[in-house]
Amino acid sequence: MKVFGVTGWKNSGKTGLVERLVSEFISRGLSVSTVKHAHHTFDVDHPGRDSYRHRAAGAKEVLLVSKNRWAIMHELRDEDEPELSEILKKVEKVDLVIIEGFKRDRHPKIEAFRAETGTSAIAREDESIVAVAADTSLTNLKIPVFDLNNTSEIADFISGFLDLNV
Repeated sequence: MKVFGVTGWKNSGKTGLVERLVSEFISRGLSVSTVKHAHHTFDVDHPGRDSYRHRAAGAKEVLLVSKNRWAIMHELRDEDEPELSEILKKVEKVDLVIIEGFKRDRHPKIEAFRAETGTSAIAREDESIVAVAADTSLTNLKIPVFDLNNTSEIADFISGFLDLNV
């Protein structure tokens, strides 16, 4: 299972790039999963629902199952956030897992960069970033810089980098 990340500052275009890459790789015949890091508290459940009530009662895990999908909600209950390597062990085997976020982890990444954010490129100081996808020209980088909207070219780069059979 190959892993490649998309990172960047808030509003840099990470989610849009991940979405386009998933579609692109699926159109090329690969199976793809994603892992998204959230810095904020989130909930996929709603107060009053049975599954929410199970968690509120103290259940460590609640599995929600229907004919269309299933989901597992795991409450950390004062445990530390799991490492990315632990999360990846829970992902079903696929050709490619695209990771959104997880800036501090050392897997290979492409940085999404938009000039309007007013931030500097993370790639200048992070060797795990092997390319940048930007909406502007970036200079003095020793790694490839792609047009943020050229999904096909970015997918070609990732395929070559990971030696994906596409």
